[in-house]
Amino acid sequence: GHPMGVKADRAKLLLKQSGGQKIELPPRPKVGILLTNTGTPSGHSYWPMRRYLEQFLLDKRIIEIPRIIWYLVLYLFILPFRPFKKGKCYEAIWNKEKDESSLRTISRNQANYLQKALEDQGNSSVAVNWAFRYGEPSIADGISQLKKEGCDRLVLFPLYPQYSATTTASMCDAAFEALMKQRHQMAVRTVPAYYRNPVFIDAIASNIEERLRKSGDVEVIVVTFHGIPLQYQEKGDPYGYQCHETTQLLRERLAKGGVTRADLLTSFQSRLGHLEWTKPYTEDLTVELAKSGIKRMAMIAPGFSSDCLETLEELDMDVRAQFMEFGGEEFVYIPCLNDSAEGIRVLADVVSNQLVGFEV
Repeated sequence: GHPMGVKADRAKLLLKQSGGQKIELPPRPKVGILLTNTGTPSGHSYWPMRRYLEQFLLDKRIIEIPRIIWYLVLYLFILPFRPFKKGKCYEAIWNKEKDESSLRTISRNQANYLQKALEDQGNSSVAVNWAFRYGEPSIADGISQLKKEGCDRLVLFPLYPQYSATTTASMCDAAFEALMKQRHQMAVRTVPAYYRNPVFIDAIASNIEERLRKSGDVEVIVVTFHGIPLQYQEKGDPYGYQCHETTQLLRERLAKGGVTRADLLTSFQSRLGHLEWTKPYTEDLTVELAKSGIKRMAMIAPGFSSDCLETLEELDMDVRAQFMEFGGEEFVYIPCLNDSAEGIRVLADVVSNQLVGFEV
């Protein structure tokens, strides 16, 4: 018999033996990239604010107080009142035209622009999506969307240059919970803290230099980061130390640039409650600087990849007002990288390192 004939007979035999079960080859591997950030309420009225705050304050990574005590405090003393106060803060920065906060606009743009940047670099088999830890779109939704697009591997990219259990780990926890429910579970990589990435440091430093070329040099640049309770640091959260190293790397890079001769100081903002947090506190430091006769200062928040309530309202409005009140004359707020070309270049560089050997 002819070899082709034998092959055809074997194929028939196989088909008969497999009882008509479907045989198909798997699709080509595709990597999903999920950019995650803390999130934003869907509106600034009481109920959207309450829903958002409740989800945030129930996260065990954020609040470590024993549950029973915390539930009482949360539902009796915080949730009935805080949404009104916080809602007013959000209203001050709300984009009325789009009816969303800037964090939502920027997050969407970051994903779209990163997708384009990676495609331009020749990465054809990647899909980029964005999600929030609290509020919508949720991390679980973001992952299932990527799965629907045919992604069988996942790069989790929490957009925090410095690691903290309260941010990076909380995002990953939510993602792992979603992965636990998948039958064909995606292979996963998590992006480590990227504050030491030279592209990141250079982008932040160039941002500072560009602003100060316009405004003229200042006497002090305060490098502010979102604080964490001191006891979290004592229990092993490396965040505060990574913040100090970020400032040191910026100091070295700015010295080379020669544009500014300002002193760089690290501080921590957004303290909540009565516990001691990482110090110095941004507000106190700013007031002290003004009182000590500093007239011109700049402020930058390189722990945030997007401007949000904590920068637009707390820094650019509240802290600015305090500086002026105590004798300051010029306060230069330097925005985050957001969805700028430099910002996207940083994200593309960080994520490209994670794609090595993962797309095969």
